[in-house]
Amino acid sequence: MFSRNTTVFRFFFAGMDLFVLNAVHFSVILMMDRIDRSQTAYLAFFLFSSLAWLFSAYANAVYTKSNYTNFEHFAKQSLKAYLTYIVLILVFIFFYNYPYSRLFVVTNFVGFGLLILITRLSFLLFSYYVKKGSKFSKKVIVLGYNDLSKRLVSHFIMNNDNVSVEGYFEDQKEVKELSIFPILGNRKDCISYAINNQIDEIYSTISPETNAYVYDLAQVAQTNMIRFKFVPDFHLFVNRNMHVDFVDNIPILSLHSEPLDDITARIQKRLFDIVFSFLVVTLLLSWLIPVIGLLIKLTSRGPVFFVQLRSGRNNKPFRCIKFRTLRVNSEADTKQVTLNDDRITPLGKLLRKTNIDELPQFINVLLGDMSIVGPRPHMLRHTEDFSRLLNDYMVRHFVKPGITGWAQVDGYRGEIKRREQLRKRIEHDIWYLENWSLWLDLRIILLTIYVTIRGDKNAY
Repeated sequence: MFSRNTTVFRFFFAGMDLFVLNAVHFSVILMMDRIDRSQTAYLAFFLFSSLAWLFSAYANAVYTKSNYTNFEHFAKQSLKAYLTYIVLILVFIFFYNYPYSRLFVVTNFVGFGLLILITRLSFLLFSYYVKKGSKFSKKVIVLGYNDLSKRLVSHFIMNNDNVSVEGYFEDQKEVKELSIFPILGNRKDCISYAINNQIDEIYSTISPETNAYVYDLAQVAQTNMIRFKFVPDFHLFVNRNMHVDFVDNIPILSLHSEPLDDITARIQKRLFDIVFSFLVVTLLLSWLIPVIGLLIKLTSRGPVFFVQLRSGRNNKPFRCIKFRTLRVNSEADTKQVTLNDDRITPLGKLLRKTNIDELPQFINVLLGDMSIVGPRPHMLRHTEDFSRLLNDYMVRHFVKPGITGWAQVDGYRGEIKRREQLRKRIEHDIWYLENWSLWLDLRIILLTIYVTIRGDKNAY
């Protein structure tokens, strides 16, 4: 319904932010006499700062649909993007090795930050005006008073979609309870009310298949320039968000949206995995494996690598490779690692805390068993047990497992003690499956690095 507005919002703010950033940059250069404007270093700063902001904004989901109606989230993500931008600029200055004026850099940061704040506050004021102003708000009525219509009205209230709900139209015999919004009349009275009260849209939750007169109401509404919209009730999919595709105008409903079901998307993700993993294996693991392997051999008995069957894409088992962090034991394939687990070696504690034990899985990525980002692979025994606890558990296996994942960077990693912990983790996995993009993968990779440096209490 709001896809066009969301696209306008996305491009408007991306363009506005870039304009503000560049305006600050050139204003500072013009005002500071000590700057040598002929230096290409300042042109490089200008180009990199634009790219750095775009990356920071998209990595922190600044221009997403949820921000269109949620200012608090918009402001929060903008702040995260601004801090990410500052870090990227400081890294650029360090490696570019040019003596930029400190006043130039600080003035850019402060000026851009203030203007970002002003644009967000302006958006807040504009949003308030839009939501309160009748010029922008749509007046709607709902045909039918039932569970479906109540859910629809609740959505309008909770999401502030610039919709003013006037009330319901329902035959009195069908009304069994009091309503927050008034019952304005019987079903067939809705058209006359809509015409006399300048209603913009009518939402019908009454099935036209069993109530043929609804089609007549729709025709009269359109004749009078009132939009008439049908709200179907799919009884088999109550409380589920459905994804709709069309095959030759035939609607196909799916329980989940799967961007990676598209072959082009899978190729993009696979190419990214191969390039990224190849760089890690050649530049890092080529010397790190011998070093860590020697330390493991010197500090405990057993092999360097711990290789275990895990559940992969489409629930096909694969051999997952890790640096061994536990003493050799008979419970490795059935028992989770717990806090202060006496099976963990002293070196293993360090490897697990820093996530170094997971690095050999880049070999799994090159082999095609895993992806860099995806749901974490579970032991076969746990897959069997967890699938009995949660109906949606197996959905996570529609994509390749990952070295890191959305659940892990959002605080859901480590030992699973309660069913609620498992449920939240699976919700995160399914959300990733339904919302995948390369930008999301990059964001999760950056968050993984950040969480590793900061330290995670669940890393043990």
